[in-house]
Formats: sequence, C-alpha cells, structure tokens
Amino acid sequence: MRKIISVNRNVDVDFSSLASEIKNDILSTRNKVVTQANFELILLYHRIGRIISENAKYGNDFINFLSNAIKVEFSDLKGFSPRNLARMKKFFMEYPDIGILPTPLAKLPWSVHCLLIDKVLDKEIRVWYAEKYLSQSWSFVVLEHQIDLKLYERQGDNSRKLTNFSKELSTDSCKIANGMLKDPYIFELVGLSDNFSEKQLEEAMLEKIKNVLLELGKGFSFVGNQYKISTDNKDYYIDLLFYHLELRCYVVVELKTVDFEPSFIGQLKFYVTAVDETIKRSDDGATIGLLLCKNKDRKSVEWALKSVNVPVGVASYEVSKYLPSEDEINSYL
Repeated sequence: MRKIISVNRNVDVDFSSLASEIKNDILSTRNKVVTQANFELILLYHRIGRIISENAKYGNDFINFLSNAIKVEFSDLKGFSPRNLARMKKFFMEYPDIGILPTPLAKLPWSVHCLLIDKVLDKEIRVWYAEKYLSQSWSFVVLEHQIDLKLYERQGDNSRKLTNFSKELSTDSCKIANGMLKDPYIFELVGLSDNFSEKQLEEAMLEKIKNVLLELGKGFSFVGNQYKISTDNKDYYIDLLFYHLELRCYVVVELKTVDFEPSFIGQLKFYVTAVDETIKRSDDGATIGLLLCKNKDRKSVEWALKSVNVPVGVASYEVSKYLPSEDEINSYL
C-alpha cells in the first residue's frame, strides 16, 4: 500500500514512490562508483605493467625491488607482491593499448583478468567468457570451473551443433536457443554406476537437479520428470520437462543411454507436439525438443532432422564424478 504523507495543506507526497526512486538511484550510483573504481585500478595496473615491461632487461630483481619499495612507502596496501607485479607486466603485454580493450573485459575485476590470461590463450574466447561471467553473474570459482570444462568449445561454436532451429524458430529465438545448447553436456553426478540405465540416469539427475540446472544453463526452470501427457486411451511420460524463462517456452528433454538412432527423433517430435496440444499457452514460444544421447553420427542426425517440423536439437553427454560445491551452484543459479 502506498503511504501518502501530507506535507502541508496543498501538497500530498507519495512517500513510497519517492523512497523507491531514491533507493534505485543510490544503487545505480553505487554500482557506477564501484565499476569506475575497478577500471581505474585496472588502468593503474596497466601503467605499472608498462614500466615493468620497459625494464624487463633487469629481470626479476627489478620486480622484487619495486615490490619492496611500494611496501615501504605504502605499508597498508595489498596487491603489489612480486607475483602480482609479474601479472601486471603480463597484462600490459597482452593488451598494450588499453584504449581498445573490449567492453566486457573492461568491466572485469583484476582476479578474473589474471584467470583468463593464464587459462585462455585466444583473446576472442576471453571476451566470450567475460560476457558469460557478467551476464550470468558467475563467481570466480564458477568461471574457473567452466573454463576447465571447456565450456566455449562445447557451447560457443554453433557450427558443431546439430539442430533445425534456424528453420523452425524466429531469428531471435534461434539465436538464444543455439546459444543455450551445448555439445557435449557434462552432468556431474557422483555415485552413478558405470553401466547405468536410463532410469538410473534420470534418478541421479533428479537427485542432483541443481547440478543439472547448472549445466543446462541460466534460464532453465524444472517442471517435472516422467511428466504425464494423456490422450483419451493412453498415457505417455516425458523424461524431463523444463520451462526456459528467456525463450518463454517449454523444453522437452529425452535421455538415451545408447548411441543416436533416427527413431528417437520421431519419439521426441511426438512429445513436443503433445506438449503443444496440452499445456502450451498461446503466449508461450515454440516448444523445443532436446535429445541427449551417449554418442551420435553427425550425418545420421542431419538426415533425421531434415523432415522434422518442430524445433529439435541433438547433443551427446558425458557423466563426470566431480561434485561442485553448494557455493558454486548457488552463485551460478
């Protein structure tokens, strides 16, 4: 309820609205201050890196001497150890012209710059990870884990993805759907036996649903497993059903513990149509089918997709025994 305060006989103030406006302004300004301060620090480190690079002929002695001199002058300052000064030199050498630093990189904290320089050699791929880090609000730990899992190779290269999205989805939806798809998916499911069945895989995924959502990507909301769709005379059960909050559509996921077979596409198409006929609303986007197989032959998938008139993607998956921490998962979700 809005609280109206009478300032005098002629003026009534909508206090809640004004307080909300001021609060938003404070938050916005604080974020700008933090962002600007972070970039100023990056600029400082870049200038120091240039000086160290220009005196590289003196080797590590120069870095050690500089670190000690800074500590003597500014005893309360941290971040000027010999190791960090060496990183500043590396940062300058990677980006000698700070004026043309891509926008996503300019917004990163120093620790993330160091991580990307150490682990990602290709500068364009660094920008891709920077965009993911910023848009999905990753923590440092999640970013490092995604790099170790080679997320760019699995998600960033659309040319290796097997879908008919370009034919069945609008341009905008196709871009988002292609962007969310990975190949292979890596599901981190501790405790699953080596020769697992489809039921055991599904049960393990349900038990670690947060891990599954972490791998599927931001925007996925879990609807149900063995989701029942009924005709007049028969019931059908979808392995996993999700709703994608950005695409505003249902995503039907079918799991197979064997290699791809063309018949799997027909089954998935049926489930997509069943969702369209029973629970999809008029304002929902086109329901998407995602088939996850142990392995696949690219040509077989391409042929199978040619005659399908609903949006479908096919990808392989792997099961890892690594277990991310709760902090990792929650910071991502």
